[in-house]
Amino acid sequence: MINNKVFWGIVTAAAAGAVIGLLFAPDEGARTRKKIRKSADDWSHEALDSIESSKRKLVDAAKKIKQTANHITDEAKQKLDDVKS
Repeated sequence: MINNKVFWGIVTAAAAGAVIGLLFAPDEGARTRKKIRKSADDWSHEALDSIESSKRKLVDAAKKIKQTANHITDEAKQKLDDVKS
C-alpha cells in the first residue's frame, strides 16, 4: 500500500514538474500547449498501463486466495470424513 502511494506521489510530482517546466519555457503559447497536451497524454497512458498491471495482479492474487481456500476446505472435509469413519 505504501509503495503504491509513493509511486503515485512520484508520478504526480513528475507531471507537475513537467507542466511547470513547460509553462516557463521560452516557447510560443501554441507550442507550449501542444507540449503540455502531449505530456498529459503520455502520462495518462502510463497511468492506465499501471492501473491495468495492478488489476492483473489483484485478479491473480484473488485466484490464488480462492485456490488456497478451496484446498483448505477440501482438506477439512477429508479430515471430517476420516473422523466420522
